[in-house]
Amino acid sequence: MARGEFAGRKLKRDRQSKRWLNKWWKRKALHIKERFDPLEGAPQAKGIVLKKEGKEQKQPHSGIIKCVRVQLIKNGKKVSAHVPRDKAIDKIDEHDEVTIEGLGGSQRGQMGSIPGVRYKVMAVNGVSLSELRKGKKEKPKR
Repeated sequence: MARGEFAGRKLKRDRQSKRWLNKWWKRKALHIKERFDPLEGAPQAKGIVLKKEGKEQKQPHSGIIKCVRVQLIKNGKKVSAHVPRDKAIDKIDEHDEVTIEGLGGSQRGQMGSIPGVRYKVMAVNGVSLSELRKGKKEKPKR
């Protein structure tokens, strides 16, 4: 490492080249999220339910995760979304409009043992999923 009186230029150049080894800086510099994120940088998105499905958990756990396959309205991309809590999957039918948001795994990834699922369902036909589950509101008929 240069330490001399005129070493400023070398220190700056070395720092710039070493930045590419930092995963977070590299993702930001190459605009990876904007290019590959189905939600296109938005916190939430609406989509139409194509089908309901159950996915098996990854290895040490066993059980079936209730998910829905959703086609986004904004760009037509298809993603899987987790339906949280007990009996919530019964409140969702095919061709319903759902609002999805990120699950909150690190590095835009999945949570825990759910394979390939990065989003969760927040609302069905404009009504919050938690209120539907508790019976406080009814889903509007389309």
